[in-house]
Amino acid sequence: MDSFGSILAEAFGLILALDPDLVEIVGLSLKVTLSAVAISCLIGLPLGAAVGAFRFPGRIVLTVLLNAMMGLPPVVVGLTVYLMLSASGPFGALALLYTPTAMIIAQTILVTPIAAALTRQVVEDLNREYAEQFASLGVGPLGRISALLRDARFSLLTVALAGFGRAVAEVGAVMIVGGNINHVTRVMTTTIALETSKGNLQLALALGVVLLILSLIINAAVMAVRGTAQRAAYV
Repeated sequence: MDSFGSILAEAFGLILALDPDLVEIVGLSLKVTLSAVAISCLIGLPLGAAVGAFRFPGRIVLTVLLNAMMGLPPVVVGLTVYLMLSASGPFGALALLYTPTAMIIAQTILVTPIAAALTRQVVEDLNREYAEQFASLGVGPLGRISALLRDARFSLLTVALAGFGRAVAEVGAVMIVGGNINHVTRVMTTTIALETSKGNLQLALALGVVLLILSLIINAAVMAVRGTAQRAAYV
């Protein structure tokens, strides 16, 4: 068996050489994850803002539900999407199972509650601060949502980055609905699991390094956004 040093050297060699298989896997991972995060934000940000800005019957129940869904078990989500998209499921005719689209659907279900719940907290705090101003100016519901989302843009960018971090590291759900098919649905996390079991540690470690780099970039971006938000608050 190769030493850890030689495996690590070969892994970095794959990264530096832009190995075609590695590039393809990373590219598909980013495509699936970015698509899921974009859809999740389109759904979750307005939903969270509405829950945070307004009082209505069932609001507390919806808030508790959103918070609870932040911890959805990925394998349960994967199994549910699998059953819905399988040949015997209600959406089987769409033939989406074992496609990147199915993986996007699973990740969207996982990320949307995170986007909505975090947005609700941010918007609720802002709405409490601006409540008197909104009342005195007679701002309507749509105007209120728009103003709150605009003012919370830096915090909401952090929310989107948190969703990206959750999605890009997902393995259970995407493996169930994607099938980990080579050149079709193989993403970084599922490839790491497969290649490790096969003993192809060089590729697995190379992808692991890429994931760590992405994690560092995400955390750096979050810190940069927070710093920008703090500076803007003092302007």
